[in-house]
Amino acid sequence: MVLLPAFLDGLARTVSTKKGKKLSEDEDGGREIAKSMIKDSKKNSTLLGTSGFVSSESSKRFTSICSNRGEKGINQDRAIVWEGFGCQEDITFCGMFDGHGPWGHVIAKRVKKSFPSSLLCQWQQTLASLSSSPECSSPFDLWKQACLKTFSIIDLDLKISPSIDSYCSGCTALTAVLQGDHLVIANAGDSRAVIATTSDDGNGLVPVQLSVDFKPNIPEEAERIKQSDGRLFCLDDEPGVYRVGMPNGGSLGLAVSRAFGDYCLKDFGLVSEPEVTYRKITDKDQFLILATDGEEKKHRHG
Repeated sequence: MVLLPAFLDGLARTVSTKKGKKLSEDEDGGREIAKSMIKDSKKNSTLLGTSGFVSSESSKRFTSICSNRGEKGINQDRAIVWEGFGCQEDITFCGMFDGHGPWGHVIAKRVKKSFPSSLLCQWQQTLASLSSSPECSSPFDLWKQACLKTFSIIDLDLKISPSIDSYCSGCTALTAVLQGDHLVIANAGDSRAVIATTSDDGNGLVPVQLSVDFKPNIPEEAERIKQSDGRLFCLDDEPGVYRVGMPNGGSLGLAVSRAFGDYCLKDFGLVSEPEVTYRKITDKDQFLILATDGEEKKHRHG
């Protein structure tokens, strides 16, 4: 089971929940509706981006963020919780972004800021296109398509941005969307989503990992890296920690196989495409934790 004592220490403040505005019937078109929803959501829903907690009066949900700097200097982790996502009372968005490299903290901050709005826009456009694609109708299908498009858009945005150097810096991304009892996880990196569910005998909680730690030595990831002429190696002082690197050894490599940015490695097997998974929430499921690899290393589960 995951033990996060620091998690409770970070519950420092309450953010009041406000009711979102309803969109007018005259608004039409996926993009225009999304823009209006984004604007209203930021003003009228609960948005948390620093350590603290959210206790919603309209539901039994309790959401919080805790972030503590480790021993490596700058804390490059960024997180966000957005209840009432898109002015929808039954939707909560959570995002965890772990930066790395000299510009990692800047990149993680930028992704944290742009990801929710982009995801909301892509989700609304997918909804608007249902008439032409009736097969994409389940909540999971809708969110999966929106997530895949959003990850691609965010990565391209970093590439063309003149104000950010993402050539040898980047960030991982782990997001969760809870719509009613539908939970959709999108992951590109080694942060981890774990849900605590009641054991079969009802005497305790059992941790269930909902995401894959995308390391370069995972067989499928390693094969893609090799097919792209990337290099798979370990540093002398970190045996067993596999990295993806350039074929000429021109970088220290990266210990994850999926991430935003890091364009020096994008031609050699590193990708930003997420794995998107689904879970139907039941009464047995008690709480969900999204944690970066630093927190996971401190509190092993299993």
